[in-house]
Amino acid sequence: MAATVALALVPVAGCSFAKDSGDADVPVPTPSPQAVAMCRALHKELPGTVNGLERRTAEPASDYTALWGDPAVRLRCGVPRSEAMTSATESVEVNGVDWLPEKQKDGYRFTTVLRRAYVEVTVPGKYAPEINVLLDLAHAVKETVPKGVA
Repeated sequence: MAATVALALVPVAGCSFAKDSGDADVPVPTPSPQAVAMCRALHKELPGTVNGLERRTAEPASDYTALWGDPAVRLRCGVPRSEAMTSATESVEVNGVDWLPEKQKDGYRFTTVLRRAYVEVTVPGKYAPEINVLLDLAHAVKETVPKGVA
C-alpha cells in the first residue's frame, strides 16, 4: 500500500515554481530532552548531497537543522508532532522509514511517523517528485532515530 501512495504523489507533486528566497534561515526546533541525542546523531549522519543537491549551512547553525540546494530542501529534527497525524492521512514508506506527506503551497512537507523523534523535511516543488529526496535521507534516519512513539 505504501508504494501505491508514494507513486500517487508523483503525478500531483508540485507544479508550482514559486522561487524560494534563497536565504539559509531555518527556524530551529526545540527538541524534547529524549530527542536531543537522536537529533545530534542524525545531524552527524546526514549526507552531503540529497537528490543531487549540495548541503548548505543553515542560519543559525544548529545540530537540529540542515539544508540542501537553492531553493532549499530543509530538514528539522525534534519538531512537535504534526497536527495532520490526528487525521486518517496515510503515511508513505521510503526505504524503511514512514513519512506523513503534507501538500504545501510549493511542494511537500514530510514528517517521520513511528519514530522516537519527529524529523521534518520540506521539499520545494522544483524538485518534483519531492519524495525522491527521502531516498537519500532514509539511511541516516534509520540509523539514528529508532522506531517507536515520540
